[in-house]
Amino acid sequence: MTAHEIHALAGAYAVDALDQLERSRFEAHLAVCAECRDEVLSLQDATLLLSELTAVAPPASMRAAVLTDIRKIRPIPPAVVAIDRRRPRPRLFTNLLAAAAVLGVLGTGAVVIDQAGNDNTAVQLSAADRVLTAVDVEHYNVDFVSGASATVSRSASEGRAVLVARGMKAAPADHVYQLWLIKNGKMVPAGFMSGGTDLSTELLDGNANEATGVGITIEPSGGSTSPTEDPIAEFDFEPKTT
Repeated sequence: MTAHEIHALAGAYAVDALDQLERSRFEAHLAVCAECRDEVLSLQDATLLLSELTAVAPPASMRAAVLTDIRKIRPIPPAVVAIDRRRPRPRLFTNLLAAAAVLGVLGTGAVVIDQAGNDNTAVQLSAADRVLTAVDVEHYNVDFVSGASATVSRSASEGRAVLVARGMKAAPADHVYQLWLIKNGKMVPAGFMSGGTDLSTELLDGNANEATGVGITIEPSGGSTSPTEDPIAEFDFEPKTT
């Protein structure tokens, strides 16, 4: 899934219209993309006001005209914002436009036309976001008996790996979750993972292309140079042979 494609899921996520796989990927992206978080919040607020709108029956020719015109328009990701610097516009109006588009208001008879300037601001993706949206990203999953889960996403083109954990309890007192890249059978320190939150996203240190997997251990505060306990989870990048 490309960066443009994952940004485009913000509207569908706001109205709970994603399947389980799309939701999982978008929530991982949401943790590292402030623009999409803001967009989701604004769309959710705006949809609450749509019940106050009155639908107006469109002319019979509208559907054909829309389908014809849409072929002439190049889609852009929702995170690219066009700003009209000559005339300020209320944020609420902009939110209603986006929410109306998400919910398919055109199909119920309401028509909204908006024009903006040509002053565009492009989004710069973080390193974690580039991994999660890379075309060659691969995902490795682990489910814990506690109900928590973790996914390691690795991109060969980026040379990095990202761990996204959901529902992980906080580490024991005076301890941390430490992440490791497994290289030549050895655990190499690769950072730390937050616990006690619904969603945690961590970009692992080091070249993931040199690793055969990822491990998670519980270590004393400050971390360790090598694991002091057995891993609570391992993610194997190489398929096992039989």
